[in-house]
Amino acid sequence: MSQPVQPQRNAELLGVYVNDHLASATGGIELVCRMIGVHRGSRWEAPLVQLLGELREEKSSLLAMARALDVPVRQYKQLGVWLAEKVTRVKLNGRLLSRSPLSDLVEFEFLASGVRAKRSGFETLRIVAEVDARLDKAELDRLIDQAHRQYEWLTDARRDVAADVFGGRAQAAERTGGH
Repeated sequence: MSQPVQPQRNAELLGVYVNDHLASATGGIELVCRMIGVHRGSRWEAPLVQLLGELREEKSSLLAMARALDVPVRQYKQLGVWLAEKVTRVKLNGRLLSRSPLSDLVEFEFLASGVRAKRSGFETLRIVAEVDARLDKAELDRLIDQAHRQYEWLTDARRDVAADVFGGRAQAAERTGGH
């Protein structure tokens, strides 16, 4: 038995929420661009290039949603995340002058976590679409499905990278309950 639809509340917070997800999209795009450069010619390049295209398209969808909702886009949030992504490049990772294999693992883990959060954001907006006709339910359903597929790929990829970095079998993690 489904719950009755509640009227929309906290419309002002929706603008904050959408802007936070737009800022996160900016950070994700920057991270994937960097990862493509690092993994050029490897087995990760093609799926990362595909992911980058999807992330850019998702950001465009979020911008369209912001326009539909009359939400002003806060560029300073996107700039802040963009800058933070650049700063994380100089973090200590156990090596001073070269890239550590641990960097690959941390980036895939961070990206998987970000995609999972993004999927949650699309799910939240899909809930809002039940009470706000300005949001396209079919588009949100598509974005949720796409984010889920991305998360599954990234989960497998980060497990493979973990096995490459530390040894062991990536499939061993599947015994812990899957994704």
